[in-house]
Amino acid sequence: MIKLVAIDLDGTLLTDAKTISDANKKILAEAKARGVKIVICTGRPLIAIKDYLSELNLLDADDYSITFNGGLIQTNTGEILGKTAMKLSEVKHIYQLLKKLDLPMDVLSDALCFQFETSEKHPSIYPTLNKALTYVPKTVETLKEDTLYNKVVSAVDAEYLDQQIALISPEEYEHFEIFKTRPNLLEFMPRGVTKAFGLSVLGEHLGIEAHEMMALGDEANDLSMITYAGMGVAMENATEGVKSAANFVTRTNQADGVAHAIQKFVFDELN
Repeated sequence: MIKLVAIDLDGTLLTDAKTISDANKKILAEAKARGVKIVICTGRPLIAIKDYLSELNLLDADDYSITFNGGLIQTNTGEILGKTAMKLSEVKHIYQLLKKLDLPMDVLSDALCFQFETSEKHPSIYPTLNKALTYVPKTVETLKEDTLYNKVVSAVDAEYLDQQIALISPEEYEHFEIFKTRPNLLEFMPRGVTKAFGLSVLGEHLGIEAHEMMALGDEANDLSMITYAGMGVAMENATEGVKSAANFVTRTNQADGVAHAIQKFVFDELN
């Protein structure tokens, strides 16, 4: 029996217009009413998903989200169950890497986003992707050891980004979790911090095991939770790597794929 459903946002629960369909809202409300935990798993901070949580009626003290790709496990009222952040030395290392790759760099610190001039020709498009944050220009010399660094992102034209990603050495992947969360967005997380890590922490807190979870996603940062959960579901619009790793491929994010999978693997089981 599925007791927890972990759902990615962009390309999964959200339509291309960044809305939640009526079919998805209805089935998630019914799942919650039946006692199934609905957990949003996203690279965004909590402040950037509050409107969606409100729309889904997921703002109770026993509702949970996994934010920053597993860096924060928290109740939707803000209580933190687990937190893993980046070290200043890691941020400085990525700064030098992105400068060398001529890629833009933004560092998230809760609701703040520090912006760095690592590329003159390719400025960051992150403010157009995430409008809920407060953006602050920064220089690497002014960064402090005791500041919270949740993750580093590089947002730029998808074709150029793919070209530069190919230049990242294998050694970097040994020190960081590096993955695309959208075609035009590359993210860096501390090694070992993934959505699967977040689910393991939350599962221990709730007494829910991996085989009692279903996870739905479409991009590389969803791969860990799709392979971790007992039922891993890829969207039809997912990358080939995600689809090949999933137990089931549902409909697209434009065709209520989340609702289709929950009906098939949660409701049918409960009935």
